[in-house]
Amino acid sequence: MKFKLLFISMLGTLFLGSNAQIVPMGTVKEGLSMSSRILGRAVNYAVYLPADYENSSRRYPVVYLLHGYSDDESGWIQFGEVNMAADRAIASREIPSMIIVMPDAKTTWYMNNANGSEKYEDMFIQEFIPYIDQTYHTRDKKEFRGIAGLSMGGFGSLLYSLKHPELFAACSAFSAAVWTDEEMKNFTENTFNGTLKTVFGITPEKTLMTQHYRDNSILNLVTQLPKDQIEKVRFYVDCGDDDFLYQGNSALHVAMRNRNIKHEYRVRNGSHSWIYWRTGITDGLKFIGESFQR
Repeated sequence: MKFKLLFISMLGTLFLGSNAQIVPMGTVKEGLSMSSRILGRAVNYAVYLPADYENSSRRYPVVYLLHGYSDDESGWIQFGEVNMAADRAIASREIPSMIIVMPDAKTTWYMNNANGSEKYEDMFIQEFIPYIDQTYHTRDKKEFRGIAGLSMGGFGSLLYSLKHPELFAACSAFSAAVWTDEEMKNFTENTFNGTLKTVFGITPEKTLMTQHYRDNSILNLVTQLPKDQIEKVRFYVDCGDDDFLYQGNSALHVAMRNRNIKHEYRVRNGSHSWIYWRTGITDGLKFIGESFQR
């Protein structure tokens, strides 16, 4: 009799263990676009919708997830496998059900460029966020909106959070393209195939240290903006110990510490690679998701 009970107990454990591996899959939609009046062209994007989205009348928090230089809206899905990470984290209740939106920014650095011919930031704030709120079942308040990104997208996520703190509850920046002034002085006008010259402009001395750069420098914003404005957003900064962007990210951490600005700073083993970002995205989403819960 004891043997039978033990056998039945073992079967139950195996059955439950097997069920525990079943993860409801969300839906990924690619090839989507929004027509932008500000840019005068369509903006492509991809979206992740949680598994219960189609069969629910509820509204969901949203995270804008920004790609890096030379990628597009498919990067976080194709290489970052963010949909699978979100599926697992939602199923295990590490993060709340959320919509993840991934726009294509080309090589704009998510900014309005120096001569005003490409106003990506204006488009994102004035058109894209309202469009997403109108198109999907989002919770359209600040406390249910987060932003994250890697490299160029890490820069963009920090830039928007610092300049538009009324829109975002939390920011997770991975390997963010943050540079010190000393690093910027050493860049040439051809850095990143000349895109930084287009974005920031160039001085008569052929440097990138323009006023437009200073107005959008992450380190300048962190040191000059009112502290209470910065702290309206929760910040998570993660950069590998072998990443070529370690200096700017370290300087960002120091600048925040010097002003006693609350933030989370992570240095893990790794470089500027998809392996690093794939293994870190769940923690970044978890950090943002904590802002969506009470």
